[in-house]
Amino acid sequence: MSDEVQPGHVRVRLDLSYDGTHFHGWAKQAGGKRTVQGEIEEALRVVTRSQETTYELTVAGRTDAGVHARGQVAHVDLPAGLWEEQGEKLLKRLAGRLPKDVRVWSLTAAPEGFNARFSAVWRRYAYRVSDNPGGVDPLLRNHVLWHDWPLDVAAMNEAAARLLGEHDFAAYCKRREGATTIRTLQELSLERGADGIVTATVRADAFCHNMVRSLIGALLFVGDGHRGPEWPGKVLAAGVRDSAVHVVRPHGLTLEEVGYPADDLLAARNKEARNKRSLPTAGCC
Repeated sequence: MSDEVQPGHVRVRLDLSYDGTHFHGWAKQAGGKRTVQGEIEEALRVVTRSQETTYELTVAGRTDAGVHARGQVAHVDLPAGLWEEQGEKLLKRLAGRLPKDVRVWSLTAAPEGFNARFSAVWRRYAYRVSDNPGGVDPLLRNHVLWHDWPLDVAAMNEAAARLLGEHDFAAYCKRREGATTIRTLQELSLERGADGIVTATVRADAFCHNMVRSLIGALLFVGDGHRGPEWPGKVLAAGVRDSAVHVVRPHGLTLEEVGYPADDLLAARNKEARNKRSLPTAGCC
């Protein structure tokens, strides 16, 4: 699949953040539902004075309705003349046109071979939970899940360690036709802060649909004593959805950061990431 920038165009990287509370996710949808992609593309159309042309964004990771992002990355291909003429002014113009719950922090000409989605080598999410018996601080209610059972963070970390590495995460994903559920989970750890909030850090090369929220759902069952630390690993090994694994609510989840390789490795990563993955099989002898 070719990803060449068309002649006369420049690929521009956008670094952005948003509060997902009032968005129906990242991706544009039919029926006029409010989405992050829709808001940014419309703002870009207006500030570039492109009457009928919509410049389509490609994003590092599509987020669901209610999910937030602090370090989201996207790219857009703009006419070279437009970029040369307006590039330095676009950031401030977008700040004046975008709604307050989405911000673009930088617009830069991307290196050769860059693709916001396929060049990424990891995505890091945080999921925040409070087990305070009084509930969640009202000022944090749109970003922290309330779990009304005390959580044993040590037991959750013991369970999390058994999920690390490359696996088929079918038991923790919503399957999509033609898509693989094999992922490499690079980090899964939990820490209780001084404010009592438990923050789960989840980093992988990529995530399949509902994967993070399902993993957190399983770990919460361990943390509150309903299951032992070995249970999430057994669910993973079984390879099928377990009705006891709940997909937790989206508002506790934030995309914190997307990682990319050195510029000279971007094109190779772009190509590699498009290959459908399979797990290695054991030899017969």
